[in-house]
Amino acid sequence: MRAKGIAYDTGFVRHGENSLETFDLDVVSRDLTVIRDDLHCNAVHLVGGDPQRLEQAAEIAAGLGLEIWFSPYPLELTPPEILDLFADCARRAERIRLKAEVVFVTGVELSIMNSGFLPGDDILQRLGRLLGRPERMREAGAKLNEFLAEAVSVVREHFQGRLTYACIPFENPDWDLFDIKSFELIRSAEVADVYAESIRNVVAQGKPVAITGFGTAAWRGSGAVAPRSMEIVEHDEAGLPIRVKDGYVRDEEEQATYLREVLEIFEAEGVDGAFVYLFALNNYPHRPDDPSRDLDMASPGIVKVYDDLSWEPKAAFAAVARHYGG
Repeated sequence: MRAKGIAYDTGFVRHGENSLETFDLDVVSRDLTVIRDDLHCNAVHLVGGDPQRLEQAAEIAAGLGLEIWFSPYPLELTPPEILDLFADCARRAERIRLKAEVVFVTGVELSIMNSGFLPGDDILQRLGRLLGRPERMREAGAKLNEFLAEAVSVVREHFQGRLTYACIPFENPDWDLFDIKSFELIRSAEVADVYAESIRNVVAQGKPVAITGFGTAAWRGSGAVAPRSMEIVEHDEAGLPIRVKDGYVRDEEEQATYLREVLEIFEAEGVDGAFVYLFALNNYPHRPDDPSRDLDMASPGIVKVYDDLSWEPKAAFAAVARHYGG
């Protein structure tokens, strides 16, 4: 596998609110150095909704010699707003490309994360009206491809490097627009018996293939429901996580085993790049003395973050490091 990577959160922006209140560049430098030296990554998927933060993190990653996947992550934006975000980020990514290897990610799961592709005011409504409706999936894919053609044109005005799009398979993007095919393919119990075959099939289609967005949380049984493993948390009226639902048991080995197994599949099936989701999720802190508020149990992060934003590796950290350093 050529690109051995992990996603790094620079802050998700929804309705003008950033999920990371502070963005300390010394902390970013420390984390990215750990990603390179201790996790043995040679690539990092920088995700977030603030163009300046993405560029600042990319500057640091470039100085460390990492391949950078520059990934603006629109949430609840309209198509014109997404195009404005992409244009800004493309200009910034091009500045970084002059000194490092950069791949521009022209969106992630746009059809369910934003308005204009599916009916519904938020992701839950969109998914509720999508599941079991193949005609709606086709309609969403057609709208998305029309948008992606425009988005790629906008990005290529400012960015001269390679492009990709991180898709959910039903979106069926027009891969002729892109240099790399990227798939959000998350193994769960329902697809475990065909998971390796599905990876083999997309690799056989030509063009390099990357797998992004894969991972699971750190509770017993999470691997079976990995795409939904964060759903054990209750939220307040503002949508902020507040507590873990009853009946769940912390299990870091479950997360470690899951990542080790899927990384072995990617290696065996000839995937060009893999980006574990993710390094840290700062707004899901680890509270070992209060299991009902141990939000890290629901975090796909491979480090556990405390309320003071210090962190410690989980068992999954060692599993990823062994595979990438192997």
